[in-house]
Amino acid sequence: MMTNQNQTASICGGSTALNWTNVLFFSFFHLIALIAAPLMFSWSALGVALLLHWLFGGIGICMGYHRMLSHRSFRVPRWLEYIIATFGALAIQGGPIFWVGGHRQHHAHTEDLNKDPYSASRGFWWSHIAWILYPSPESFDPKLYSHHAPDLAKQAFYRFLDRYFLALQVPLGVGLYALGGWSFVVYGIFVRSVLLWHSTWFVNSACHEQGYRNFAAKDGSRNLWWVSILTYGEGWHNNHHAYPHVAKSGFRWWEIDTTWMAIRSLQLMGLAKKVNLYPKGTIALK
Repeated sequence: MMTNQNQTASICGGSTALNWTNVLFFSFFHLIALIAAPLMFSWSALGVALLLHWLFGGIGICMGYHRMLSHRSFRVPRWLEYIIATFGALAIQGGPIFWVGGHRQHHAHTEDLNKDPYSASRGFWWSHIAWILYPSPESFDPKLYSHHAPDLAKQAFYRFLDRYFLALQVPLGVGLYALGGWSFVVYGIFVRSVLLWHSTWFVNSACHEQGYRNFAAKDGSRNLWWVSILTYGEGWHNNHHAYPHVAKSGFRWWEIDTTWMAIRSLQLMGLAKKVNLYPKGTIALK
């Protein structure tokens, strides 16, 4: 049986540099969500949480940070790109340079023990949350992760979002309080953030352990239907790892991808250009 020390070393890949600031921050949000939410429940507050989960998660993170900025699977006018990226910053998943830099490292070195920030080779809990609690300089030092997102790092707006993304919660909180009091603040910021964090983290963790494969990708990525429901189509993770620069994650007709629906809507309006699709003749594994 492993000792507690050995278990810790296994989870964090040998590192024991626990970041207490991150531990306290995420613990505080989880406690507020668990304790205050039942006391302040209302259907309208829950509706606000779900709406912002989609706006900041589905549009900001899935469509914006991920498919638009990380992989450049489609292009939109600069003004619209900045609006979508701001929604992503409001998700409290880090600034765009941090998020994109880390995700590009993930794809360049998928499941490598040291070079993939949230390597599934270190186990479920590492790829789910421990990589944040035991942060490596390569993933969290702006001077290092910026090298993986030079196209964003050279733009002042993205440097601003990267530095002040957390401060954006202040005007959001003021607006939510004006609309519905403290219940809107609790659900619109704390409940929404906790749900959205775990939704995103399940792509890193569960989708590298469970599910099926359409393509023979050179990693353990899997397609997982319930993660796709939580993440607006990002759970078709094997499809994505096989064709990371394609704007659509769903491949088979029943692999519903609502993020793609949003991209397609922008394309029909003439706002999304250079939309990358699966190559003609792409065939899944039988």
